[in-house]
Formats: sequence, structure tokens, C-alpha cells
Amino acid sequence: MSAQPAVSVKRPILLIEDEPSVIAFLRAALERRGYSVVHASSGEDGLKQLSKGRYAGVISDIRMPGAVNGAEVHEWIQKHRPELKSRIILISGDTANSETQTFLAQSGTPCIEKPFRVQQLIAAVEKTFGKP
Repeated sequence: MSAQPAVSVKRPILLIEDEPSVIAFLRAALERRGYSVVHASSGEDGLKQLSKGRYAGVISDIRMPGAVNGAEVHEWIQKHRPELKSRIILISGDTANSETQTFLAQSGTPCIEKPFRVQQLIAAVEKTFGKP
């Protein structure tokens, strides 16, 4: 019987975002705070990673190119990964869009509006996922 290593292996946060500058900003901000980050550059890629990995939570852009957007990622999690239902944060540069507003109102999921400050992000992450 071997002793457990002193460092606990924490589950990473899955970041689903298509803009390289936003990915770099979010990754740097989260990693500086001690979070581990895995990133998917599309909704489809995010669903693939969600279906095979374990995550502390998910941060997803709402509007992404391709067949799967943030609302669909959210819906997939509700059906297939219920343990992550309350561990989703959405980000959007388009909260004025009525479709986006309706989705956010119905989902009750926290949303951070772009552009946002690091403190806004960290506050939402700590509240939703807990501290690292």
C-alpha cells in the first residue's frame, strides 16, 4: 500500500472558446490563480472532451462557429453530465441578442459579458467551481 502523493490532482476546467486571444487571456488568468485548464476550440471539440474527460467545471462561449454553440453544449451537459449542471459559466459578447437573452433567462446559468475584467472572471469561477 503506497502513500498518496502530497499534491492532490484536481480536475481541470474545460474552456470552450474559439478566439485565440480570449483563450490566452482566460488560461493565463485561471492558471495564475491555481486552476488547471483544458481548452476546446469549438463546441464539437468541447462535447468530445466532455464525453471522455472529467472536469471541475465548464466555461463556454455562447456563440461559436460550427454546428455546436454554447447553448447546445449547455443542453448536452444537462442530459449527459448532470453533475456539471451547476458548474457551467457562459461567456458572450452578444447578450443584447434576444435569443441569447431568452436562453440565459431560461437556463439560469451565470454569464460573463465580453469584454470583462479578470476579477469578474475569477469571482464567477470561485463562486461556481470553488477555489483551486
